[in-house]
Amino acid sequence: MTTHFGNLTEDRPTFVSHLECSATGERYQADRVHGLSDAGKPLLVRYDLAALADNVDQETLAARPPDLWRYREFLPVRNTTSIVSLGESMTPLVPLHQIEAETGSAQVLVKDEGRLPTGSFKARGLAMAVTMAKELGLTRLAMPTNGNAGAALAAYGSRAGIETFVFCPDDTPEVNVREIALQGARVWRVNGLINDCGGIVAAGQDPMGWFDFSTLKEPYRIEGKKTMGLELAEQLGWTTPKAIFYPTGGGTGLIGMWKAFRELVEIGWLNEPLPRMVAVQSTGCAPIVRAFDEGADHAEYWEDAHTIAAGIRVPAAIGDFLILEALRESGGFAIAVTDEEIAGAQERIPRSEGLLLSPEGAATYAAYRRSLREGRIDRDDRVMLFNCGNGLKYAMPPADQALNRHQPIDWAEMRSVG
Repeated sequence: MTTHFGNLTEDRPTFVSHLECSATGERYQADRVHGLSDAGKPLLVRYDLAALADNVDQETLAARPPDLWRYREFLPVRNTTSIVSLGESMTPLVPLHQIEAETGSAQVLVKDEGRLPTGSFKARGLAMAVTMAKELGLTRLAMPTNGNAGAALAAYGSRAGIETFVFCPDDTPEVNVREIALQGARVWRVNGLINDCGGIVAAGQDPMGWFDFSTLKEPYRIEGKKTMGLELAEQLGWTTPKAIFYPTGGGTGLIGMWKAFRELVEIGWLNEPLPRMVAVQSTGCAPIVRAFDEGADHAEYWEDAHTIAAGIRVPAAIGDFLILEALRESGGFAIAVTDEEIAGAQERIPRSEGLLLSPEGAATYAAYRRSLREGRIDRDDRVMLFNCGNGLKYAMPPADQALNRHQPIDWAEMRSVG
């Protein structure tokens, strides 16, 4: 079959073999609508990786347009005409030169996911999940959100002509709520946390006839987020950093990246050791950190969850065991930072590097500095920090200085300000 997408015209092979319960290994047929497995756990997409490796190489990949869909052999969509895209370009790796000099670190890079459509890394997962919803014939979707995922669902849902419903905590940043509404979803503020919003979505499945698009309750958002790992490895010449600091709420991206790295090892494109995966949370909501430190396989619900980094305010994650598994397999760890550290990082990086970070992205920098102090990371390690959202979407400190052009200017005072 010849397919067309953008300037791409070629036969499009697909290598999906089946879906698999992440807890029991039970197999499920591909090309069917699936939520959780019969065991109530996330499903993972599996591929015939030997056939994949026989049909694509790194040189072929390098000749393609620099976007998410260049990795199509590693992705589940079978029909190119199903693709729902808003232009998901590769995101840059931005070195923090002044921070490197200040800390004596070898290399500190930020992968700036805020350059994606809808201004966050949620575009990756939702582009893929909505594409698969379209391919499988779903027409009404609903999800809980702390902000950015709902915005991405709204945008891609509208692009695909799919009806979307979004529920968010009532303290979700105003810009997120408004962009969700403007991009076509029906959105409600809920007097609770994201898990309370998730309860509404679950309760509405029968009366509303929507498909539950909550984190990891469908199999394909992981595959979209997986492209962060594929892209990062390619950008580094098919190598990986020593450690990846990732802001972790539901953990889809961390799980997806680890899946990508394992698949690349299996086809011979990456060598071990793989990067240490570091889950970054807030001290006000750190269920993964607590579970990791206690040696537990699952994370207990975090009471009274609160943090300025709304994207990582997830008191309970259905994929907790997959996050913890990736941390331990990689020799990584989980770490929590305070809201004061997050706020400080959010002001420090723009002033020193010119790079605006989301609160969640700032948390990764704060976690890196704390890890250096605690000896959990060496200064010689090349590390990757993920900035998951565009800093322009978040509140900034006031800048109220003004000049009266009709009055003399005090140039000496101007030099001293700042």
